[in-house]
Amino acid sequence: MRHGLLILPDRRWSEARHHWVRAEELGFEHAWTYDHLMWRWLRDKPWFGSVPTLTAAAAATSRIRLGTMVASPSFRHPVTFSKELMALDDISDGRVICGMGAGVGAYDDTAMGGRSLPPRDRADRFAEFVELTDRLLRSVETSYDGAHFTANEVQMRPGCVQRPRLPFAVAATGPRGMRLAARHADIWVTAGTAGDFQAQPYDKLLPLFRKQSEALDEACAAIGRDPAEVRRLVVTGAMVGGVLESVDSFVDASGAFADIGFTDLVIHQPREEFPYEGDPAILDRIAPHIGAHG
Repeated sequence: MRHGLLILPDRRWSEARHHWVRAEELGFEHAWTYDHLMWRWLRDKPWFGSVPTLTAAAAATSRIRLGTMVASPSFRHPVTFSKELMALDDISDGRVICGMGAGVGAYDDTAMGGRSLPPRDRADRFAEFVELTDRLLRSVETSYDGAHFTANEVQMRPGCVQRPRLPFAVAATGPRGMRLAARHADIWVTAGTAGDFQAQPYDKLLPLFRKQSEALDEACAAIGRDPAEVRRLVVTGAMVGGVLESVDSFVDASGAFADIGFTDLVIHQPREEFPYEGDPAILDRIAPHIGAHG
């Protein structure tokens, strides 16, 4: 089991740097931050951009992998985003993971004068976003004419450090999203039921995650892809509760998710206040178990 830490981009770098460096020191395989213009519960609080944060984290660390959780087409264009990812992959010496999701149709959609799309249109836009970003990061030159995005002879030189491109972690729960993940994902991401922010104990959600994982298997089989090629990552803390209550719960959750086929488990950096309120010292206590199955 690989373990990851999600660090909110809500602190000035002079304070936040410590958390990224500490994540590497504690042995986490990867560290993530949210890619939003502003975020649901903290809209009136400090909030910094994800790509500059990850760039600073790349300069402050040397081993840990770094990712967006998750970037969406709500305010991103594949051309400009791919250029940023290529640069970040270079700065980090090939440690970047691009986490991608469809977006939930909230502030990120409307901040620049756009509108929140209905689910079907949002899924269409996300499919184009993933496909075009994939093409851009794999190719020296890309042209594309879609319903939502266009690229005109875009040059991507020198390309990613990681070949054929940096890894994609695609968030998906429904049938269409699973098909998209089967085609493009190196890692599949789930946090439970999309849009449901009522946290439930992790052990009660295991049947749901097993069913979702089986749906990914079916989507891979339908296109002739070996399901074992896709890592499976679960994000805990919002919809999936109880993992950081104690060392024992962390060890048990890690083992339980590994038993149903998950390869990666992400927890949130404990904060002093809502959301993700908790004791920061729990990270030191679980450190000996990071990287273990439980």
